[in-house]
Amino acid sequence: MARVRWRTLCVAVAVAGLSTGLSSAAPSRTYSTEGRCGGYAATRVGMVEGLCMGLVWQGADRDGPQMPRDLMPLEDGDWLVSDLGAWTAGRGALWRMSVARDGTVGWRRLLSGLSMPHTIARGPDGRIYLSEMNRILTLDVDAADPQASLRTVIGGLPDNRLHDNRHPLSSFVFDGNGDLLVNVGAPSDRCLDVRGRPRTTARGVCAEEADTGQVRRHAYLGRGRWSENSTVFASGLRNSIALVRHGSGTVLQAENSVDLNDPNNPFEEVNVLRQGGHYGWPYCVNMQTPLPGWTPARSRCAERDKPVALIPPHAAPLDLMYYSGAMFPELEGRLLATWHGYRRAAGRIIAMEVDPSGVPLTDINGYYAIYPRRALRYPANTPSVRGKIITPRWDNVPGQHPRGTPVAMAVARDGAIWVTDDKSRAILRIARP
Repeated sequence: MARVRWRTLCVAVAVAGLSTGLSSAAPSRTYSTEGRCGGYAATRVGMVEGLCMGLVWQGADRDGPQMPRDLMPLEDGDWLVSDLGAWTAGRGALWRMSVARDGTVGWRRLLSGLSMPHTIARGPDGRIYLSEMNRILTLDVDAADPQASLRTVIGGLPDNRLHDNRHPLSSFVFDGNGDLLVNVGAPSDRCLDVRGRPRTTARGVCAEEADTGQVRRHAYLGRGRWSENSTVFASGLRNSIALVRHGSGTVLQAENSVDLNDPNNPFEEVNVLRQGGHYGWPYCVNMQTPLPGWTPARSRCAERDKPVALIPPHAAPLDLMYYSGAMFPELEGRLLATWHGYRRAAGRIIAMEVDPSGVPLTDINGYYAIYPRRALRYPANTPSVRGKIITPRWDNVPGQHPRGTPVAMAVARDGAIWVTDDKSRAILRIARP
């Protein structure tokens, strides 16, 4: 089990993430194991000193999730796991995972026929809620027939499956007063036509439509009911799958920015969301830089809300979580993020330092690590997140492990961090060696 030492990343996500033994060979999706990691077979993924990554389960047949996305622990020790199934409607599922004392994993399918399910969370009423592509559901996971207990809480969210650069997944967090803050992804990558000009619709320019590229607020009505009508909480957000609320009330979003051909641009963002804020999509990227295709007069980047920090290009952050648990006191209160992207900065989990309100601390003129064995500097005078990569060697190593595609995280009762890897059909567990 390869490991590297902790080191302070005073210049963002720095060269501690550089890897050895890299290969350009086609990646295997199989995790090999050697030794033990907190009671589970240890993968060979290179972790910072004092941490290891165990393999809980990896799918090799039709039993269990095909594309595990979110996960949530239950009080009896079981886990709920959402299964995207495929990027088409009706192929998703919700599973209940049981892990026996000997490590044997058992699966029970609670729901089937779902359309791209993602987020699982417990609501202010104690019930369990689940997001589908265009609705929020609730169910009784302990019912004899969970499918029969299914109820739509919010329906009619935009159905993005037919858009060209689609962002169809819904995610949500509960605000302090119980309101639901729901992600509605943008209908395209940059809202431009094939000629690179602003794309018009029957209602104007696609970026100005009122029902996409935003986070909506649905007011809590009490007793497990929310208003079907919504207000716009924040807009100009291409894809807000990664949402989190700090105990102080701060709401953070990690932006999956547009897909330019340049592997080193644009950067992804961490945004502090405020009521009525506009965060730049599709006009601006990085720190208020206009995108090609949009004139300065139309983009008005100086009027948009700036990111609080940048993170590496195409990292594709999919989850944010404030850690609280007994196993890793050095991570207590830190903001953890998964980087799922397919480009060079992907395959990482980072633990960011934050201030008392949960906002990431930043550095200026930082570096970020890329594969293989290089580091690139952030744009001059821009804030980069301050933190530590806890999975610095999760690249493709033939015969040992694939490059990680981490989606979601959850903390178990013992403080271990459980992680889903959707492309490898794996459930992983970060613990002590």
